[in-house]
Amino acid sequence: MINRFCTHQLWDVTPILSAVAQGVQPAETVIKDAKLVNVCTAEIQEGIDVAIAKGRIAYVGANADHCVGERTTVIEADGAYIAPGFLDGHIHVESSMLGVTEYARVTVPHGTVGIYMDPHEICNVLGLEGVKVMDEDAQRVPLKTMITTPSCVPAVPGFEDTGSAVGPADIAETMKWESVVGLGEMMNFPGILSGSDHAHGEVAETLKQDRVVTGHYSLPETDRGLNAYIASGIRCCHESTRAEDALEKMRRGMYAMMREGSAWHDLAALAPVIADGKIDSRFAVLVSDDNHPNTLVEKGHLDYLIRRAMEEGIDAVTAIQMCTINCATCFKMDDELGSIAPGKCADIVFLKDLESIEVLRVMIDGNVVAENGTPLFDPAPFEYPSWVMHSMHVKDPITPESFVVAPRSLDEHATEVTIRVMEVIGAHVGDIERHLNMPVVAGTIQSDAKRDILKTFVFERHHETGTFGYGFTKGFGITRGAMASTVAHDAHNLLVVGANDEDMALAANTLVQSEGGMVVVADGEILGHVTLPIAGLMAPLSAEDMSAKVERLEQAWREIGCTMPSPFMTMALIPLACLPDLRLTNRGLVDCTEFKFVDLLVNA
Repeated sequence: MINRFCTHQLWDVTPILSAVAQGVQPAETVIKDAKLVNVCTAEIQEGIDVAIAKGRIAYVGANADHCVGERTTVIEADGAYIAPGFLDGHIHVESSMLGVTEYARVTVPHGTVGIYMDPHEICNVLGLEGVKVMDEDAQRVPLKTMITTPSCVPAVPGFEDTGSAVGPADIAETMKWESVVGLGEMMNFPGILSGSDHAHGEVAETLKQDRVVTGHYSLPETDRGLNAYIASGIRCCHESTRAEDALEKMRRGMYAMMREGSAWHDLAALAPVIADGKIDSRFAVLVSDDNHPNTLVEKGHLDYLIRRAMEEGIDAVTAIQMCTINCATCFKMDDELGSIAPGKCADIVFLKDLESIEVLRVMIDGNVVAENGTPLFDPAPFEYPSWVMHSMHVKDPITPESFVVAPRSLDEHATEVTIRVMEVIGAHVGDIERHLNMPVVAGTIQSDAKRDILKTFVFERHHETGTFGYGFTKGFGITRGAMASTVAHDAHNLLVVGANDEDMALAANTLVQSEGGMVVVADGEILGHVTLPIAGLMAPLSAEDMSAKVERLEQAWREIGCTMPSPFMTMALIPLACLPDLRLTNRGLVDCTEFKFVDLLVNA
C-alpha cells in the first residue's frame, strides 16, 4: 500500500537518507541521548541518537555526531524516553463532537500522530459528500488522518432509514481517494454470514485495491461464524467484550482491537488475555472508538489508554506496541509508520517516563508539532458549507400526543400486558431484552419511572418520511424528565427517552430548533443542552468549550437520577440494530439476534 501520509515518498529521498546515515550529508534534525522504546524488539535502549531528514529517519544509533552540520537542529533529549508516535486504529471523530481540526489540536499534544478514522456517523447523515468535508478539514493539520470508508450506511439494510446509502460502486470509487486506506467497520456481519452480494461486494472492492477491511463482529460466537467472518477478508475487530472473544480472534490471525472509550470500558475484561505474557501480543491493538470532549481534555487520548492498559497489568512497552507497530502492521503500513527505525516517517513522542506516560514533545514528519501539552499549530476555523449545518428534516410537528403508546396489537379490554424492554448497561455496548408486565391505562402504556421503565421513541429526521418507532428502555435510573439526542447510532435519527410526554416533546422540539444536539429536560425546564449543528453530530467549538458543555449535560443527567458514565453515549446505541439483544429504530423494535422486527407486546 502506498502511504500518502508522509512529507516525502521514500522512493524520492533514498539517496538523501543514505547519505545522512553515513555522515556524507547533514541531517535536518538530530535527537541526542534518548532512551529508545524499541517496539521492534520490545526493549529499552539507552543513549540513543536519531537523525532525521526529509521527514524521515535516517539513522538510529549510539552517536549521530557525524550527522550534525551547521544548520542541523539538535534536540537534547536529556535522557527522556522516545517512542513511535501513537496511532488510533479505530475512531469516530464525530463522537468527540469536534471537527477534525479541533480534534487534532486536543489529541496531538497527547502523542497521537495518526488516526484511522471511520466517519460513518456523518456519512449516515450526509453521505460521502459529508466525508469529503471532513477530509478537507483534516488536510489543514499535521495529524495523519487516514480514512476507512464507511461500509454500513445504513448499518443493517432494511431496518432503519438513513440520510444516505453506500454500496459496492461507491466503495470502489473511494478507494481512489488519497486519504482512504481501507473499509470502515463491517457491522453488517449478518450480511457477510448470509452471503449478501452487497456486503461481500464492498469487501471485494476494498481487497481488489489491497486495502484493509476493518470489522465489527459483536456476536458471542467464536466458531463457525467467526471463522466465516475472518475468511471473508476482514482483518480486525474492536467489538470484543469478553477475554475469550479477543483470544479466539487473535488465534485466527485477526487483530483484536481492545477498546477503552468514554463509555465503553472493555480493557478490564480483555487485558488478561495478554497481561501475563504467555500469549504473543502482536495481534493486540489499543483503540478508543468513541471519546467525548471532556474525556480528551481531562484524561488524554492514547496516552490515557496506555496508562489504563498498564493499570490492567500490561507492561508499558507492550502497551506502546499496541498503539504503534501493531496498529501500523494491522493496516499494512508498518513499512512507513509505527516504529523508530531507518526509513520510517519521523513520528516521535518524547515521554518523561514509562510510569506516567507524560508526553513532553511530539514530532510528526520530523517537525515538532506540540510541546508540554500545547499544540504548535493553529489553523483558522474551518468554514462548513451551509448544507452541512441544516440537517434536521422532521416531517410532523412533535407534541405530547406524539408519544402516546397504544399498540394496534393491544386488546381493548386488557388491563395489563407483557412487553419487551431494552435494558441498557453502563459502560457496555450490549443491552438485554427483558419481558416485563406493565399496566394498561385508557388503552395506553405509560412510562413507569419508579420501576425505571421509560418510553423511547425514534423519529426519522432526514427525508421527512414521518416514520417513527417506539419501545421502552430500562437501566438509566432517571426519576423524572426526558432526554433527546440526534447522536443516535448509526442512522442518527431523533431519539427521545423520557418519564413523561410533555418533557419528551420539549426535548424533541429543542433539538429540532437547534439543528441537532443532545438535551436533558425536567418539569418543563431545559437542564442541559449541547447544540450540534454540524450534521446534528458536531459543533464548531473548541474542545475546552465543548468539554464544559458536555460536563453540564452530564450534571443534568445526574440531577434527574442517572449515575452511569457518559450516559448519553449509552443512550445513543439504543437504535443500533447490529448490537445484541433488542434495539429500536424509526421502523420499530428489532430482535438483533434473529434480525427481525418484533412487536412491543410479547405474545402479540
